Amino acid sequence: MWRRVLLRVFGGLLVLALILVGGIAFLSEGVGGERLPRGKVAGEPQPLAAVAARADRQTGIGDAAQVLFGDLHVHTTYSGDAFLFSLPLFQGEGAHPPADACDFARYCAELDFWSINDHAEFLTPWQWDETRESIRECNAVAGETENPDLVSFLGWEWTQSSPAITAEGAEPKPHYGHKNVILLDTADDRVPARPIGAGSGGLFDAPVPAPVWALVRAGMTLGDWGAEGDLAPYRNFNRFAREVRALDACAEGVPVRELPPDCLEGAPTPGALFGKLDDWGYPSLVIPHGTTWGIHAAKGSELGLQLRPGAHDPKRQKLFEVYSGHGNSEVWRDLVDTVPGPPGEAVCAEPAGGYLPCCWRAGELIAERCAAESGAEDCDARAATARAEFLAAGPGPKARGVVSASQTDDWLDCGQLPGGFLPALDYRPGMSAQYGLAVRDAEAGPEAGAFRYGFIASSDNHKARPGPGYKETARSSFSDAYGLRQDWLDRLRADPEVARAEATPAAGVKLDPARLDPGTERNASYYYTAGLVAVHASDRSREAIWEALDQRRVYGTSGPRLLLWFDYEGGDGTVAPMGSEVFLASPARAPRFRVRAAGAFEQLPGCPERVHERLSAERVARLCRNECYHPSDRRIPIETIEVVRIRPQQAPDEAIDALIEDPWKVLPCPGGEAPCEVTFEDPDYDGGREFVYYVRALQQPTPAVNGNPLDCQRDASGRCLETRQCPAGGPNFDPADNCLAPVRERAWSSPIWLRPDPKPAS
Repeated sequence: MWRRVLLRVFGGLLVLALILVGGIAFLSEGVGGERLPRGKVAGEPQPLAAVAARADRQTGIGDAAQVLFGDLHVHTTYSGDAFLFSLPLFQGEGAHPPADACDFARYCAELDFWSINDHAEFLTPWQWDETRESIRECNAVAGETENPDLVSFLGWEWTQSSPAITAEGAEPKPHYGHKNVILLDTADDRVPARPIGAGSGGLFDAPVPAPVWALVRAGMTLGDWGAEGDLAPYRNFNRFAREVRALDACAEGVPVRELPPDCLEGAPTPGALFGKLDDWGYPSLVIPHGTTWGIHAAKGSELGLQLRPGAHDPKRQKLFEVYSGHGNSEVWRDLVDTVPGPPGEAVCAEPAGGYLPCCWRAGELIAERCAAESGAEDCDARAATARAEFLAAGPGPKARGVVSASQTDDWLDCGQLPGGFLPALDYRPGMSAQYGLAVRDAEAGPEAGAFRYGFIASSDNHKARPGPGYKETARSSFSDAYGLRQDWLDRLRADPEVARAEATPAAGVKLDPARLDPGTERNASYYYTAGLVAVHASDRSREAIWEALDQRRVYGTSGPRLLLWFDYEGGDGTVAPMGSEVFLASPARAPRFRVRAAGAFEQLPGCPERVHERLSAERVARLCRNECYHPSDRRIPIETIEVVRIRPQQAPDEAIDALIEDPWKVLPCPGGEAPCEVTFEDPDYDGGREFVYYVRALQQPTPAVNGNPLDCQRDASGRCLETRQCPAGGPNFDPADNCLAPVRERAWSSPIWLRPDPKPAS
């Protein structure tokens, strides 16, 4: 009898186990999941009167050209990471397909142009077809060809990195960073048949996709999922992941036009990407972005690597995204993490110049714990071991496991750019715009061995919201702040091995999933609303916008619509606008420059009535968050013009730090709303070497989302004693808190290059 009872109990447990395993397999393979369609674009353009009024607000000061504003870096839920973060697990607000991006650009942000840039590495052939059709539909609504209310560009993101998480024993890859590819045309016979990625980024390499993997790691049951309500978003995501995993990589060495349409095409280096774009032969631009963001760039990464022969294409790589919702990548600072130690070995550097290396902070944390132990005598030795183990752990969140059970606030401001304007997280100065303008590679030649790029800004928004920086509001929607739900974090961190705070550094650190939340407080504190790219265009047409981009008649803003012109004025009356290369022999007089700038308009609350006439109340609330671009008649004053001067390397041993003068000049502007106009000269220029100049126009301070990212409380010497971070999850998360702090919003002009005249004197 007992044998029969045991068999029945065992059989019942086996059935339950099979149901559980089958349920997990059901979810992990996306059975029953649906593809996400492109959505329906709203069918009415902005009224001609509204477009004309916008043009009047953006017309030049004096005789300068019209300015048009756009966003050339926008992700929809067709990007794998955006799809993942849209799930309830990450407190996501649900799917945002390409049509949402079109409607947001047209009605909420009232942009003049934008581009779609989903990650090519995980863009399925079906999604690429949907993307192309959605962009064409968006353009079809725009009205007159020569005077459209909105121009929509097709593109994708090429996403390469020297990974922040390196597999055991793997050779580190060269870091090239992320680049957006923008296409002039949209017709099927004028664009590549497939987007070109950098190869698989590893997002879907695991046999069980992330949401279900997290479920298993947390020990949750299918009953827990039932309590959450609709499983459809998870099934849909996992179907998408399954379809991507099922795609084959395109064969290498086959001409692009002979490849099948249903393979994932990769180009592992920028040179390979440029080669494939050459093979297609269609007009395109390639724009580096997010370069200093340490999440995907290892310490020591530097742009000079991309000037080696064959690595740079100056005819395509003409622009550089200096700022986005992922932070500022402008400035070079000599941030030192390691110094030479014993032969062939680097050791952790001490704090200097306001910069705290994270390896040093690891030692401080272990020393503090050690000192709290009664009778501990070897605290200095433990701290030294912690610093060494931190460096040995390599880049990425794994290194922080050296200090067990540490929280984000424990690390203070380590690894961050001190005193910078809305900087990128874990700043990598060798990947900055200033460094790129200063570095040269003589072996590659005077053109391919130099970056001469115009400056733009954009959003890098992953919620299909182009240009959401018009108002500093709706942080969880208008920025990329994500956070795992607190109950899931609690389960992930419930493991005693994770929660135990040891006073001894951990060796052979393993990556713990509890530290992988992409919306941890530190990350979420460094996500901002958005920047904008501005062009000086002859008219509103696609061709005029493209010409301005191609000629570098562009500038970037941190979100508000500042007007900016920066010109070289020659002694013979010639004028060269920002983005120009001016070839000069020894000048008869000092080079002269002129800057004109006007602040952005203050915003009125809510949305213009014309938006409510074209979108339903529900759509205005979900997409625009009931806040649209809605300018008043008052401009915010420009306070200051800052001039940066760079003298690019003439020899590889010239120290970068000595070549960058920031700021070189600070020119005050008169008070009030009147446009600011200033001039300056450079008596040092003698025609003997190349000089580079660009300007920043700084507005009067106004509140901004995450305007003070870590809100460090500092002592008299400037050392950070405590942080007050802005969370995207956890017990302190308040979705209504936009974490506002005053900043001086700004615009960055494209540079002007003064180059020695190569022609001999007659």
